[in-house]
Amino acid sequence: MLDKSKKTGDSNFSEQEIARFDALADSWWDPKGKYKTALDFNRARLDVIKAQIENHFGKGNLPPDYSALSVIDIGSGGGLISEPLAKLGAQVTGIDASAVSVEVAKRHAEKTGVKVDYQHKLSSEVVEEGRQYDVVINAEVVEHVPDQPQLIRECASLVKPGGLLILATLNRTLKSYVVAIVGAEYVMRYLPIGTHDWKKFVKPGELTSWVGNDFTLTHRVGMKLNPLKGQWLTTSSLAVNYIQAYSRDK
Repeated sequence: MLDKSKKTGDSNFSEQEIARFDALADSWWDPKGKYKTALDFNRARLDVIKAQIENHFGKGNLPPDYSALSVIDIGSGGGLISEPLAKLGAQVTGIDASAVSVEVAKRHAEKTGVKVDYQHKLSSEVVEEGRQYDVVINAEVVEHVPDQPQLIRECASLVKPGGLLILATLNRTLKSYVVAIVGAEYVMRYLPIGTHDWKKFVKPGELTSWVGNDFTLTHRVGMKLNPLKGQWLTTSSLAVNYIQAYSRDK
């Protein structure tokens, strides 16, 4: 029997992971639904992403001209990152291995009148097309693929010289096991049980080694939840969720 968690041919995705997120897709945009905490997390994550884009491409205290920026969101899901950046004027492409997620994102963008180029494809296909972007984002995806170094190398190759790579994932620590799996899945039920495999969590240094020598780490920050207020905040600790930004040398 074929192990569907393995890489087959040129396809770097897990069919089991895609099936799981297909089931989640319709709930992603419901602010009062059972994934409210994930939506709150996304808002905090977006603040970090936008700040890094503006620091990198802005001129002094002036924000960048978003309409001049090309962005690709790899593993765009229901569009939680793609759509807000497109609202700012960026030329956004969102790709995902899940056809259902792509369709959910398309329908939501049509309802809100936001233009995003959603495509059902893998990062390897975009690499083969020879495309590059000012900003490449890969958020909470690498912990779900069989060949993690390959995915990050593909993301890095899609960044234009002088561009920005933003990666977000979970650290492989004892604390992340307690918080992200035991707490989020079994105790608080923020996520379905089995959403994450702790062994697939990625240490910050591993990410940097996979990105390669053409990039400089420019920013790193952790994320934490205040359970009493239900509010996500940034933190200097990278022990659980974290974001790292890299500038590609010109």
